[in-house]
Amino acid sequence: MEIRTMQPADVPLAEKLSDDAFYHAALQSRRDSDPPAGRRSVSRSANWITRTEGFLTTDPDGCFVAYDAEGLAGFATSARREDTLWFLCTFAVRPGLQGQGLGKRLLDAAMAYGADCPHWMLSASDDPKALRRYRLAGFDLHPQLMLHGEVDRSRLVAVDGVREGSAADLDLLDAIDRKVRGAARGRDHTTLAGTGSLLVDVEGGGYAYAADNGPTLLAAIDEETATRLLWECLARTDGEAAMSHVTGANQWALDVGLAARLRIGTEGVLGVRGMAPPAPYIHNGALL
Repeated sequence: MEIRTMQPADVPLAEKLSDDAFYHAALQSRRDSDPPAGRRSVSRSANWITRTEGFLTTDPDGCFVAYDAEGLAGFATSARREDTLWFLCTFAVRPGLQGQGLGKRLLDAAMAYGADCPHWMLSASDDPKALRRYRLAGFDLHPQLMLHGEVDRSRLVAVDGVREGSAADLDLLDAIDRKVRGAARGRDHTTLAGTGSLLVDVEGGGYAYAADNGPTLLAAIDEETATRLLWECLARTDGEAAMSHVTGANQWALDVGLAARLRIGTEGVLGVRGMAPPAPYIHNGALL
């Protein structure tokens, strides 16, 4: 089995493999309360490829692929920010190859890239083999909740003190992230800008990216600010809303989602090492 650093030509193959692997895992773990499992849309696939190509620019030494006689067998992409935070972006093994040691080899290669970083994060599915691997690698595993459904618009809270953000706010956003998760994002904001509209607290206490179906990321220095931003994100939803990656450290987000009459379910885990789960915070699945 060949393991090497990922190259641009590998990215479309990795996108397809990840879609297959995550869809398979979702079918295996889906509960009645969960949204239906589904494949990526064409636009989401394109965004996945663009995001991963960005990691090859910023973190070429943190991205790995494995090939066997049948083609791409697995991959892992990871990144580090400001030499203080390493995070696992995406990690997948071709369905049918789990439990044979390939995942460990890929994860070990990615973790070596962040070996000198004091803080580590990852967001994972409910796959029991992967969870075992992460725990053995030293991660504390924190279950995530997710809320979904149509927002009850009669229960929306009027929000003041939130404005549209722009590139002029990047220094502020980096300062917030250093306080909440220990490292700035830098160029990752270019990718996040493609996921939704940037919203910023007028007093500089937090920000969020709001998509048509809810927040793709939210970070704030206090729960009051985070709550205002989340209500504004929900007010901008159109159709079915989804609020993912809510850890137990972020009960304020559950309160908002339940007040909006969203349904609650479980969704994977947040893994952290050398740090506590960030709060007030709703992380992005790939950019943490």
